[in-house]
Amino acid sequence: MERFADLTHLTYLTDSLYLALMNYLAHAYLSFNDAPVMVGNLISDFVKGKKKFIYPEDIQKGITLHRAIDEFTDGHEATKKAKDIFRPAYRLYSGAFVDVAFDHFLASDPNEFTEETLQQFSSMVYATLDRYMNYFPERFARMFPYMKVQDWLFNYRTRWGTESSFGGLVRRARYLTESNTASALFHEHYNALQECYNIFFPMLKSFARGMYHDMRKL
Repeated sequence: MERFADLTHLTYLTDSLYLALMNYLAHAYLSFNDAPVMVGNLISDFVKGKKKFIYPEDIQKGITLHRAIDEFTDGHEATKKAKDIFRPAYRLYSGAFVDVAFDHFLASDPNEFTEETLQQFSSMVYATLDRYMNYFPERFARMFPYMKVQDWLFNYRTRWGTESSFGGLVRRARYLTESNTASALFHEHYNALQECYNIFFPMLKSFARGMYHDMRKL
């Protein structure tokens, strides 16, 4: 039984290469319209360890910013509370579902976007990434056409788009078989999840902005 648990954990670590970057919108937005930083921020989960040093310096800064955002997110009490909603059904994968939910709340946050400005921002992100395709890791290169054609960033704004992202998450994970439970939990605990986001995101934005400005001084 212990050996199976170890194998399950190892499989989760492999899956996490695909699942960790579920909050695409947040990572793009917290690049502060800096093109190479945005590229690094979005490809970071596909660039392991010291491999970041093969990239140009400004893309490296995006990779570093992404990793700091993830560390801040994982340690925040509001994120932990949100994970508790999904954890009984999805265990180690609960954080990936929270990432998707938080991108939904960001996309529909009137303090950050209107429908029009979100569409403009999404189009700008896709156009920016198009210019940097030569720097894409292989797995991100395979995923990006689907992100663009299906307009993932904008569609986080809708509940159906969010639930579709839950389904995509399940398809990428070996030990998950259905997303209906996640959709039901999302609806049932919508207000509680939004409250977690409302507490968390302003703090994350302030943290990321401070780190970005510090990096630009180097």
